[in-house]
Amino acid sequence: MTDLHTRGAATGAGDRSRPRAVLPALCATQITSWGIVYYAFPVLNPQITADSGWSTGATMAAFSLALVISGIAGIRVGRIIDHRGPRTVMTAGSVAGVLSLVIVALAPNLPVFFAGWLLGGIAMAATFYQPAFAALTRWWAPDHVRALTIVTLAGGLASTVFAPLTAALAAQLTWRETYLVLAAILAAVTIPAHAIALRAPWPPAPPSPAGTDASPGAVARSRPFLLLAVAFTLSAFAMYAVVVTLVPLLLERGYTTTQAAWALGLGGAGQTLGRTLYAPLARHTGTTVRTTTLIALGAVTTAALAVTPGPYGLVITVSIAAGMVRGNLTLLQATAITDRWGTQHYGRLSGILSAPAMTASAFAPFGAATLVGFLGGYPELFGVLAGLGVAAAFVAMATSVRGESLVPFPTDAVSSGRGGCPPRS
Repeated sequence: MTDLHTRGAATGAGDRSRPRAVLPALCATQITSWGIVYYAFPVLNPQITADSGWSTGATMAAFSLALVISGIAGIRVGRIIDHRGPRTVMTAGSVAGVLSLVIVALAPNLPVFFAGWLLGGIAMAATFYQPAFAALTRWWAPDHVRALTIVTLAGGLASTVFAPLTAALAAQLTWRETYLVLAAILAAVTIPAHAIALRAPWPPAPPSPAGTDASPGAVARSRPFLLLAVAFTLSAFAMYAVVVTLVPLLLERGYTTTQAAWALGLGGAGQTLGRTLYAPLARHTGTTVRTTTLIALGAVTTAALAVTPGPYGLVITVSIAAGMVRGNLTLLQATAITDRWGTQHYGRLSGILSAPAMTASAFAPFGAATLVGFLGGYPELFGVLAGLGVAAAFVAMATSVRGESLVPFPTDAVSSGRGGCPPRS
């Protein structure tokens, strides 16, 4: 019992700071928020353009704007969570998400449609992975990797649950009515879950690890942080461009739409499988080695898709492998701050780190479409994307910080209270 209290004091994560309702609540709200605010749009967009007369480019631009706004607003959201905890901001984000969908559903013209998605971007910043990661990292340290893995496993089910549900609703209702129904579901699940389950006291932040800059401004200006942002931005662009162009690549190679869709869907299943492997990987690798290796594996799987025309079973295998890497990259980014600079300013630093990567992912569909026209084909595009991944891996090699070991951080340092920071996981 004494050791348990010592560990809690050392990390700011004693039993009382781990409310039982938080983890299941965040699992439910991540599935619902991602499923409704994010994944419903690609399902409904063909119906939106056909009914409204708006161009696909215009509606996609509105959705991309939401992603850009999400990245920018995430910086402020992270600072708020660092100081006040997640309850207020995530509850307000749920309300904003509901209002944004109502505005989108009732939009009489494109400017109002854009306004709805602008508010939707703020809702994304306040309810998606980043605020959930900040909450779990503070409440669950030093065992935050387990909690983060559980939440991302749940989040990975968002498309599985809500894409078919959205399609079923759209088969019976107009796209406007469908969004109103989804807004009601979002309100019923996420607003009370965030308002009630996140009421626990917000534990004080533990001190930064010895040998690192305590000031978040100094960290954000440091060479390792800036290079990490570059690596994640290049990797995010390549990763999201692969996701949005995999189906066109396979169609160009003569596969049917159904075969291409299965390849993409099974790649998504690979993400879930990959996330279950991150914790053991983190226990046996150092921070920089893990970062470099996973980003490099992303480049390898992208290159494999570029040079693998068949057979179909091999294409499926490569797609699943690529999905497994993407699943690990999600958790890699979630733990990048704590692995190097501790949990003291996790929300703010994570928001700053994620902003350029989120922006890159928002522009990935447009960028990929532009590049494929210039390069002359999708295999050539995937080759360039693999090159970006290689460049990101080389940049990641220079992201170590002072005092970072090349092997996993010893857990006895936490048990004994040395340094007051979570293990490098």
